[in-house]
Amino acid sequence: MSKHKNIFFLGYSGHAYVAIEVARANELNVLGYFDKLKNIQNPFNLLYCGIENDTEFKKKVKNAYVFPAIGANNIREKLHRLLIENNIEQIVLIDPSAHISNSAVIGESTLVNPNVSINSLATIGNGCIINTGSIVEHECLIDDYTHIAPGAVLAGNVKIGKNCFIGANAVIKQGIIIADNVTVGAGSVILNNITEKGIWVGNPAKQLLKK
Repeated sequence: MSKHKNIFFLGYSGHAYVAIEVARANELNVLGYFDKLKNIQNPFNLLYCGIENDTEFKKKVKNAYVFPAIGANNIREKLHRLLIENNIEQIVLIDPSAHISNSAVIGESTLVNPNVSINSLATIGNGCIINTGSIVEHECLIDDYTHIAPGAVLAGNVKIGKNCFIGANAVIKQGIIIADNVTVGAGSVILNNITEKGIWVGNPAKQLLKK
């Protein structure tokens, strides 16, 4: 899975905790974390390494992967771009319990959590979160920095734009297209294309608010 064995994390809270366990399940050595402040809680006994825009950042992470482990899509995007600008090596983290088709494509700095299924010819962008127990069916396309929450189901040929959030246990019908910057509420059922950004909830889902 990896050329390096060492990894640092950007962020150290709930989402990072899951990512750290996935990294360790892949036998990566977690060296520490970067964040605005030192975390009072330190459940994994990690070293606090400062902030990622420190002048010494690139030197500190030399010969290691760096993973942006922030739940907020917009912040994760900024961190991913920072890593690109600094030519810092990134990685895909995939839990060993996930089922990933050999024909699926997954972008850098994406986290695939336990018990996920990603099936034939699916494509997932950079900096995405494919959360626990979700299903991404054949030929789905998920663009950069989108979060698929636990238990969500994307039927075949679904296309989801950038910076979207698909809530827990939501169901997206086969062939649906969803625009950028869309939030789908937990348990919602999407039966029609969503062509504008906003918040969509219910069964069948309707627009609640525009972002």
